[in-house]
Amino acid sequence: MRLLYAEDEEAMAEAVADILEYHKYQVDVVSRGDEALDYALAAPYDGIILDIMMPGMSGLEVLSSLRKKGCTTPVLLLTAKNEVEDRIEGLDLGADDYLAKPFAMGELLARVRAMLRRRDEFRPDIKTFGDVSLNPHSYELSRGEKSVVLPKLEYQMMEVLIINRGIYLSSEDLLEKVWGYDSEADIGSVWVYISYLRKRLSGLGSRVTIRAKRNIGYRLEE
Repeated sequence: MRLLYAEDEEAMAEAVADILEYHKYQVDVVSRGDEALDYALAAPYDGIILDIMMPGMSGLEVLSSLRKKGCTTPVLLLTAKNEVEDRIEGLDLGADDYLAKPFAMGELLARVRAMLRRRDEFRPDIKTFGDVSLNPHSYELSRGEKSVVLPKLEYQMMEVLIINRGIYLSSEDLLEKVWGYDSEADIGSVWVYISYLRKRLSGLGSRVTIRAKRNIGYRLEE
């Protein structure tokens, strides 16, 4: 099982990582919230452990960003003992559990095991259009028995197109929804990724196509 652990207290991070690795977990450790967000979006994890108080971004900000981007990986929040408001906000944002500091290592391990059991029981909300389906947990685009795992940006663009079925989205709309307001990517990136998705759909033998309408935008059609 692969875990992402975000903690800015070096001694705590080392101790927790050692315990988790001793119990056969593979652990990536980061010390900043913005790093945690980048790692979580770049690779598949079975679970994420987030300290709330971190430089760069708080654990709550990281959690909020992950859930808004469709990341369903279970998250365990580490909170200060008396910060009840943080726990409530974290659960409202989509945290699976929380653990107040200071904690016993045995309890941490129990919470991690419980979190991963819930992950195994989780059935993701599959998005479908025509003869294809998109799995938000595995990033798989499927048609019948055939499937392909999409890289993050291809997945996000396909998800946006499915959610906005029947609606033409301009290149600017897609750039904003997939890359974000502050990205340095340009319109050319949208064209490139539309081409990638067309090849994916063709490779699956799907009847679904991405139609382009001059000066208007793109939408999915059968």
